Amino acid sequence: MEQRIEMVGDWIRNKASIAELSRIYGVSRVTIYKWLERFKERGPEGFKEHSRAPHYHPNAVPPEMVKRLVSERLNHPRWGPKKIRNILVEQYPDEEWPSLSTISVVFKREGLIKSRRIRHSVEPYTQPFIDCDAPNRVWSADFKGQFKTKDGNLCYPLTIIDNYSRFLLLCRGMERTTYIHVRPWFEMTFRRYGLPEAIKTDNGAPFASKGLQGLSRLSAWFIKLGIKPERIDKGHPEQNGRQERMHRTLKEEMTNPPQVNLAAQQKAFNRFVEEYNFDRPHEALDMKKPGTVYVASNRGYTSRSAPIKYGPEFAVRTVRSTGEFRWNGKLIYISQALSGERIGLQQLKNENEWEIRYGFKRLGIMDDYSCTIKV
Repeated sequence: MEQRIEMVGDWIRNKASIAELSRIYGVSRVTIYKWLERFKERGPEGFKEHSRAPHYHPNAVPPEMVKRLVSERLNHPRWGPKKIRNILVEQYPDEEWPSLSTISVVFKREGLIKSRRIRHSVEPYTQPFIDCDAPNRVWSADFKGQFKTKDGNLCYPLTIIDNYSRFLLLCRGMERTTYIHVRPWFEMTFRRYGLPEAIKTDNGAPFASKGLQGLSRLSAWFIKLGIKPERIDKGHPEQNGRQERMHRTLKEEMTNPPQVNLAAQQKAFNRFVEEYNFDRPHEALDMKKPGTVYVASNRGYTSRSAPIKYGPEFAVRTVRSTGEFRWNGKLIYISQALSGERIGLQQLKNENEWEIRYGFKRLGIMDDYSCTIKV
């Protein structure tokens, strides 16, 4: 204590800077600032050592409160003290609930917490989410890893999540992952919640292909609806971090063990969606629930989408079922994903070059002489 008073005296008399005081007294600058703040608030009394004894001993928690804590933990065995305390504060706002550390001690004492192996995870990739500043700016869609139900059949869970609010828009157990099978569930989601500005996916089918610009029938349909398809880098699932975190929770709670068949598994998924959206608080939302943050899009969906229109500066062609379009008497292959769709070609300054577009999406440059397309 005497050393701290002497240090403050040196600082008051301008005998040394903070950096010099740090060297003289062998403490960090942060510690010096903390001591100075205590001196300003309470004078020399502020330098007395504070008791480090817990303010709330677990044995002092009333039995009825312990009962409620344990009951909530049993109902949500994978929720931590923070989420459980938040829920109980909402349910019983007049009660004085113990701290998170005390609740953790209570759970350990009751055998409700198991020690976990420390996981060294990859640093989260935040760049894709910079402009996720409102609901429906960006959704993420993905298939969580397939697993077998107890009858031996494979289940492929298709999930769609709003990146801003973490609201789980869809969790559907699928038997197949093809365009024909998934489109109806995207249509149902669009009817219920409207259209987002963009949908972020990985590079696998049915979201992408190895063709021109990675276009698939599904991503081409998104473009036609005015939705921008975004794709993460190959081998970097952390770029879709929000959905990856939700998938871990889904795996923990829904597939260990799996249900007897796909119908029973879907009922379990429906319960998970309800709890995830309306019961489970999220730390990234300041302990709010996604259902209190998300609002539906004001961009409505109609199944009768009009053909894409192009300005008078474009030459318009219809892509055949073979993925080709006719140009100066020749058939030029572009993509079967655009079968039956209209593309626009705009002549560039170099008169033998034409920019090809599908709606707002630039597909590439066509050479008029060689009839080849480069991205």
